[in-house]
Amino acid sequence: MKAKSKRPNTPLGRAQRKVDRIKGFYRHLAVYIIVNSVMLLIKNDFRFFLVNDRSVEGLNFLEWINWNVYGSIILWGIGLLIHAISVFVKNPFLGKEWEARQIQKYMKDE
Repeated sequence: MKAKSKRPNTPLGRAQRKVDRIKGFYRHLAVYIIVNSVMLLIKNDFRFFLVNDRSVEGLNFLEWINWNVYGSIILWGIGLLIHAISVFVKNPFLGKEWEARQIQKYMKDE
């Protein structure tokens, strides 16, 4: 993960940070699609990579492979969904208005 951007806190800097976050999400989405597509394509052909099918038959190894492929798609998909929400959905609870109210509250307390 990249360190926080050193862009100035100006409208241009905030817009550039937003565009960087959107680009980061689309890169994440592209990697998700490519990696999981490859995993789904080779999942059924994994048997050909094994030297002896009988050696893994009793261990349900191929079923274990299937669960790992689908499990990674689901778990990574949840992470991707959280990433999308953090980039595209404006937080109504902790937004700029909330920040302004909190600053005023703590300044009033002092």
